[in-house]
Amino acid sequence: MMFRGIRGATTVAEDTEKEVLNKTKQLLEAIISKNQVDPERVVQILISATQDIHSVFPAKALRQFEGWTYVPVTCMQELDIDGGLKQCIRVLMTVQTDTKQEDIQHVYLEEAVALRPDLQLTKNKEL
Repeated sequence: MMFRGIRGATTVAEDTEKEVLNKTKQLLEAIISKNQVDPERVVQILISATQDIHSVFPAKALRQFEGWTYVPVTCMQELDIDGGLKQCIRVLMTVQTDTKQEDIQHVYLEEAVALRPDLQLTKNKEL
């Protein structure tokens, strides 16, 4: 069994608690579903948000998931880079898995697809 990182990102249309939590939940559900993630195999989840998101901690969305109470999760602020994508939430989920690196399904939604078009739904699998 190896440690693997599963990446994902999404954007919000507006910085409201409802929008941030809904988009974060959608992203996490897609990552979990596409990669068949068992919370007992999750080492940690790192969630970053751009500086224009401050209405709520995006990690709060994970607390709605049954069985995920004890998964370590933290939020941090993304670097403020000139020309960087605005209103963006990024996730890095570290998991224990036998899945090969190239078979990991990274998930980029909304405007975040532009961040890594090369990884968008690895091997062109659809959501």
